[in-house]
Amino acid sequence: MWKLKIAEGGSPWLRTTNDHVGRQIWEFDPKLGSLDELADIEKVRQAFHDNRFEKKHSSDLLMRSQFAKENSLSVFPPKVNIKDAEDITEDKVTNVLRRAIGYHSTLQADDGHWPGDYGGPMFLLPGLNRDGGWGLHIEGHSTMFGSALNYVTLRLLGEGANDGEGAMEKGRKWILDHGGATSITSWGKFWLSVLGAFEWSGNNPMPPEMWILPYFLPVHPGRMWCHCRMVYLPMSYLYGKRFVGPITSTVLALRKELFTVPYHDIDWNDARNLCAKEHTASDLRPKPKALGLIMPYPTLIPQEDLYYPHPLIQDILWATLDKFVEPILMRWPGKKLREKALCTVMEHIHYEDDNTRYICIGPVNKVLNMLCCWAEDPNSEAFKLHLPRIHDYLWLAEDGMKMQGYNGSQLWDTAFAIQAIISTNLIEEFGPTLKKGHMFIKKTQAVLMLSKLPSEIVDEPLDAKRLYDAVNVILSLQNANGSFATYELTRSYSWLELVNPAETFGDIVIDYPYVECTSAAIQALVAFKRLYPGHRREEVQRCIDKSASFIEKIQASDGSWYGSWAVCFTYGTWFGVKGLVAAGRNFSNCSSIRKACNFLLSKQLASGGWGESYLSCQNKVYTNLEGNRSHVEIMGVFNRNCMITYAAYRNIFPIWALGEYRCRVLQAPC
Repeated sequence: MWKLKIAEGGSPWLRTTNDHVGRQIWEFDPKLGSLDELADIEKVRQAFHDNRFEKKHSSDLLMRSQFAKENSLSVFPPKVNIKDAEDITEDKVTNVLRRAIGYHSTLQADDGHWPGDYGGPMFLLPGLNRDGGWGLHIEGHSTMFGSALNYVTLRLLGEGANDGEGAMEKGRKWILDHGGATSITSWGKFWLSVLGAFEWSGNNPMPPEMWILPYFLPVHPGRMWCHCRMVYLPMSYLYGKRFVGPITSTVLALRKELFTVPYHDIDWNDARNLCAKEHTASDLRPKPKALGLIMPYPTLIPQEDLYYPHPLIQDILWATLDKFVEPILMRWPGKKLREKALCTVMEHIHYEDDNTRYICIGPVNKVLNMLCCWAEDPNSEAFKLHLPRIHDYLWLAEDGMKMQGYNGSQLWDTAFAIQAIISTNLIEEFGPTLKKGHMFIKKTQAVLMLSKLPSEIVDEPLDAKRLYDAVNVILSLQNANGSFATYELTRSYSWLELVNPAETFGDIVIDYPYVECTSAAIQALVAFKRLYPGHRREEVQRCIDKSASFIEKIQASDGSWYGSWAVCFTYGTWFGVKGLVAAGRNFSNCSSIRKACNFLLSKQLASGGWGESYLSCQNKVYTNLEGNRSHVEIMGVFNRNCMITYAAYRNIFPIWALGEYRCRVLQAPC
């Protein structure tokens, strides 16, 4: 039986700076579980399987079952039943909140965070669609990227070509019916080449020499978005070495199964720019004018893989590198430069590994870095330090085991949960929950809202010097136009998106400014200023003012903001309004807030709820869920086109909304 373990190490190869607080891993123990418990687990797995095409999300039932035994409530408030015509009273809302927070508290781990499913992307681990293929994410249509990689994964895990009760045959048929794996995206081409089921000559170049260019050049990888450069860093190493794993009988079989023509008859040069598609139409639809430039984006839902078509300049660039530059770098004396570049790249990989204690910045570069360490030296300490950190990325639920989008969203979910609970003003009733959350946040990141609460409820506040350091970092990350990006300053120009090689993702080359990040910075600085008004007072206020002006400037004409990290206009508009309110704006003195309110009211459904589809993220047009339902779909997104699960949102945001309603409406003075 599987068991979720919290804040545990257990390996001499694990490194930590906070006693593994926040670490969440699943471990199998064959001795655990009674017959009844094992039968219950099998029952929920079967129920998911039977309904997998209608309900594609896990409900984290394995974790919830475990926590129900470990953290059960002695007294659970009764369910509140409200009829359609009945008044919503403060007592009823309060009882609902007590029930909701009480239950959500049982899902809190001993170290103070809320664990949960952070899966969704299916190019990390699989889940089958009704048509036999696999998509980019669990809600998405089948793609060549998802289908070919998941088919290959299952074959490598031991499934035969005709196993899986017909699933393997259906998957292979989908691949072949859509042109075969020569039409897989560039990331898929890369992985198949490493495996030996695709030729490196069928890839567009990824020269490691980019990393030894002068930093002042706008195209230096150090100026790119950190996730982009950290993925293409190890890719460039493996490409530069033309690394290929052992050619096994399974690999040889895959060469026959994945393509519509014999492997040795494939035109690999032609394959470099092939990408599965049916709709390639695009227009010059402007994205949010974060940097004042308009870039082309697809406006139709791609039927397969092509979300970001390569512009002509990119095709010319790759052809030039492939035909003229690479041949020089693969032979003496140019090979000397290639060897120097590979050494530089490997140094950067080791820096990243050591700095993150071998977790890395995400699952893609995690496994790529690990593979590079193995390619450099299979017996190296670096490779051994990588191995136990694989478990940090794996999550188990009734839908099976999956690779998460990171090693979890622990601090993010805990910070949201704490704000939701505080919004209800039921602080004393849930002091133990807040205290555990405070303990976790203090060990992982600076915290402000909890510092305002009595220490007898939430324990001692964070040392002010650590808050000063945090504020200093925030101030250093503000762009000249008042905005904030995700990790760093925006270091280059949006025209670099012209060389975005990833057909599946949009806006990956530089770190763009976002309404969510800018709003969060405002809220943090305003909260800090109230507690510590003397620290860099003028600079803090100037930063807040510039950020608020930026948020007003990028608001769309319909009153919305495009949300880049969750679905979508609803989420972005929430952040936009929260940031402006924190900066001192209100409905009376700010037209942006009035426009935002009108936008949100215009999208409310007859049921009283809101139900925005993930398609809003892809198409940049507000789209209701099918059937105008309230929200039941996947909620997170990255790079415009790939969705990701935030399992705790289904609990956090209803609590937060009702908490605000209780305190700001029902308890408002008449």
